[in-house]
Amino acid sequence: MADPKQALETQLRNIQARTGKSLDELVALVKGSGLVKHGEIVAMLKADLGLGHGDANTLAHVAKQAGSAPAADEGDPLDALYAGPKAALRPIHEALLKHMGKLGAFEAAPKQKYISYRRKKQFAMIGPPANSRVELGLNIKLLPDSPRLEKLPAGQMCNYRVKLTDAAQVDAELAGWIKLAYEAAG
Repeated sequence: MADPKQALETQLRNIQARTGKSLDELVALVKGSGLVKHGEIVAMLKADLGLGHGDANTLAHVAKQAGSAPAADEGDPLDALYAGPKAALRPIHEALLKHMGKLGAFEAAPKQKYISYRRKKQFAMIGPPANSRVELGLNIKLLPDSPRLEKLPAGQMCNYRVKLTDAAQVDAELAGWIKLAYEAAG
């Protein structure tokens, strides 16, 4: 599922099916809890509804952003990430999604500065930390040495990072690394 908006909508439908509650009821539950901190909301959703961390995290974001309409109706999360001077970087993200879409189903969890992609656990993060590049974080224990791969210190959300400045850099080697991370996540 390569479209982040569609992935979010699917995830929200699955949460509603598992809990037996509508999205409005779930948002009301979060808002009625009186909790403000994201981590506290996630913990409450996991404890009270038996949700996994990814679903609880997504629902917490949706509930915090909810006004009169669910977050799933707010549009493509790539629009927010690649607005203004970062707009020229969007083709890099889309090229990564094209390769990821060939791997099978996964969930997309939009964050403020990146999008997390997960199966049973997160396998990749993609976002533009600057106006000049997109970073792909890969969550996998071991990849072959390459000058393109930056091994990150322990305790980070991903084990490796690849900095991309052009969609042409999304090649077979990079797609292979993404596939390994995808398979390890699930």
